[in-house]
Amino acid sequence: MDRVRDVRLLPKAHLHLHFTGSMRPSTLLELADKYGVHLPDALRGGEPPRLRATDERGWFRFQRLYDIARSCLREPEDIQRLVREAAEEDLRDGARWLEIQVDPTSYAPRLGGLIPALEIILDAVRVASRDTGVGMRVLVAANRMKHPLDARTLARLAVRYRDQGVVGFGLSNDERRGFARDFDRAFAIARDGGLLAAPHGGELSGPASVRDCLDDLRASRVGHGVRAAEDPRLLERLARDRVTCEVCPASNVALGVYERPADVPLRTLWDAGVPIALGADDPLLFGSRLAAQYEIAREHHGFSDRELAELARQSVRGSAAPRDVREKIMVEIDEWLAL
Repeated sequence: MDRVRDVRLLPKAHLHLHFTGSMRPSTLLELADKYGVHLPDALRGGEPPRLRATDERGWFRFQRLYDIARSCLREPEDIQRLVREAAEEDLRDGARWLEIQVDPTSYAPRLGGLIPALEIILDAVRVASRDTGVGMRVLVAANRMKHPLDARTLARLAVRYRDQGVVGFGLSNDERRGFARDFDRAFAIARDGGLLAAPHGGELSGPASVRDCLDDLRASRVGHGVRAAEDPRLLERLARDRVTCEVCPASNVALGVYERPADVPLRTLWDAGVPIALGADDPLLFGSRLAAQYEIAREHHGFSDRELAELARQSVRGSAAPRDVREKIMVEIDEWLAL
């Protein structure tokens, strides 16, 4: 029988973590008190709020809570604190590499504009990476609820800062709204500028949204992607083209996509050969961080330690980490298995 090792010690990469959603609940409380922001009980109770985003009203509630939390990030020192603490939490959970996802337009009004906001974020990432030892980069994400021209502006900005910490371009928010093809030009700008394409798809919408990410946006990674399990031919395509799905089991259940952790089709994707990178999505709202996703794979899907190690390897392969960093993490994963 395979040994049961501590998944917090398993070296791994974290590819699906949203900026405000990475915040510690205690930090949110302190910042809300600092700025006099009234938090609803759902954000003050110390427990993750009860959410179900499979209908429009539920998604609106989720987005409202996220927006309230984001309003507590007002000064550069708040950004620095959030990034440092996100790195510390991931380090505690075994992450050696973190790609944090952010839409800088959401912070620009309080931080002096779009460019200053992104520069403050990138500077915070550089400092946190240096101080914690976790390799950190930024994935700039457009909001699909906004006009596609806004996404093009963000794509150009992301490319401009490619050599200063930006590695990818994403598309977030309710995938049931609009069409992926509306953002094809923005993703072309990002890809032509050397950034990886990592839009959300296949969470709140079905397999068609994953196909749209592949066909219209030429995604090399898909945020979530779990609904691809409903289409065997799509699974074959993801496996053949080595498109990594950033699977976030806890958030899938919290948002009502699946009723129980055991219902998340993690095994289906695995058995089909689809590359998987487990992610925590928004720990502030969903209540669990990176290592807990590996525990879900172990406890609810029967993943052995060898399979968990391969999940960690897949997260590293799907990352934008430099080759030497990847090779080092791979060696550390082998050492974990040898414990």
